[in-house]
Amino acid sequence: MSKGKVILSGSGPGDPGLLTIKAREAIEKAEVLIYDYLANPKFVEYAPKEAEVYYVGKMGGDHTLPQDEINKLIIRKAEEGKTVVRLKGGDPYIFGRGGEEAEELADKGIPFEIIPGVTAGGAATAYAGIPLTHRDFTSTMAFITGHEDPTKKETNIEWDKIATGIGTLVFYMGIKNLPNIVENLVKNGRSPDTPAAVIRWGTTPRQKTVVGTLKNIAQLVKEAGIKPPAITVVGEVIGLKKKLDWFETRPLFGKNIIVTRAREQASDFAELLNSQGANAIQFPTIDIVPPASWEALDKAIENLEDYHWIIFTSINGVSYFVDRLKHHKKDIRDLKGIKICAIGPKTAEGIEKFGIRVDFLPTEYRAEGIIEGMREKDLKGKKLLLPRAKEAREILPEKLSEAGAEVHVVEAYQAVKPDGDREEVRTMMQNGEIHMATFASSSTVRNFLEMFEEGEGVELLKKTTVACIGPITEKTAKENGLNPVVVPEKYTLDSMVDEIVRHFTEGG
Repeated sequence: MSKGKVILSGSGPGDPGLLTIKAREAIEKAEVLIYDYLANPKFVEYAPKEAEVYYVGKMGGDHTLPQDEINKLIIRKAEEGKTVVRLKGGDPYIFGRGGEEAEELADKGIPFEIIPGVTAGGAATAYAGIPLTHRDFTSTMAFITGHEDPTKKETNIEWDKIATGIGTLVFYMGIKNLPNIVENLVKNGRSPDTPAAVIRWGTTPRQKTVVGTLKNIAQLVKEAGIKPPAITVVGEVIGLKKKLDWFETRPLFGKNIIVTRAREQASDFAELLNSQGANAIQFPTIDIVPPASWEALDKAIENLEDYHWIIFTSINGVSYFVDRLKHHKKDIRDLKGIKICAIGPKTAEGIEKFGIRVDFLPTEYRAEGIIEGMREKDLKGKKLLLPRAKEAREILPEKLSEAGAEVHVVEAYQAVKPDGDREEVRTMMQNGEIHMATFASSSTVRNFLEMFEEGEGVELLKKTTVACIGPITEKTAKENGLNPVVVPEKYTLDSMVDEIVRHFTEGG
């Protein structure tokens, strides 16, 4: 069997957007993925479903797998002829032990390549509003380990040279050793009044920065409870932080907000929240799955020419309808002459992505909006197709039928309750660490409460702010003992985020 190949890849400092295109492409082709504690777990989702995935994270003294065992695992999988992606936090060659792993591969004659990653020294400082160089302050910088190999008898850091010879110093992994770092710098000539900063979980919503000087930074860090992972920055450029701080000053920074939408739709909402600085915690209370039977939808598709209107009430209905259309070797040409109605701009946008024009978009993004608008049209004797979830409000087909239409409701998908892990969310809510829980439909409210013991969900939600996308969801929440505080006037995710920002910036 021919030997496989190993790709030693950096994954960046934490923000998923800082993963390089080349690294993602490598993960997408991996047969084996071996990843670290500092590599964002989200990247595992990019790997093929059939890929072998191994977590080998090391945090402090707690090693999931010792380094020599990691090396053996990489080599063993490569010798099985597989493409192995070794995913490391930051850059593999900057304090990532990537050089050691590459040496092992070279000694075994195993082909390898390196994909550099964005390193924390440059990224975390940028996210903290600290430029490493600046013409008015310094033109030199250095990356230094704050945690040397403990088996070494002597340090190879030349403190007498770096203390005063380099403008900006960035120490990696040096929290436990911070008092010693400060002592060595001051002892070798650096002023105790030199600005210093420690950045924890840089580039992520959990980022926290402590600013002081060499004479007090160790104490400030201790008082703030800063623990690894973190980097320490020393230099006059830290004085620019107040002016250049763009990340930690966003309106929702530091807010932990639960997103209960189905995982397929949660990412868009989470990204909107994250763009405002929030830590969006995805806790899906709905799974979108195919219908129990395709029979009703298939029959409708076979007789498309009979329909005058197709009404889509969600993007899920659109996706499943179009997929089934393709399954029957049909396409948008088979919709000729049929008018299309959509609830909400996101549903309309999803329809138009398939090259289908929307004929009617109500101004109110709920069933009542469609009813009001469609009544103005001549529905008497018209056949309407409504592909939707198995469980949905009956008001829409009932009112359209009353207007003289023949409404065919077909099950296009099911929204079922997932078997998700609730312990992390339960603990965070019990500890008062969740600032808001968001609900984008009545079913997300009901399912959330059902995922906990009877009455427990209501008690947990009393410890946080509840946001609902519209009056129907709000009504369901109230009927179940909740007290929604944030309800946007427009029933869209963008409006919901705007209202959440307003709530927190106005002291909510």
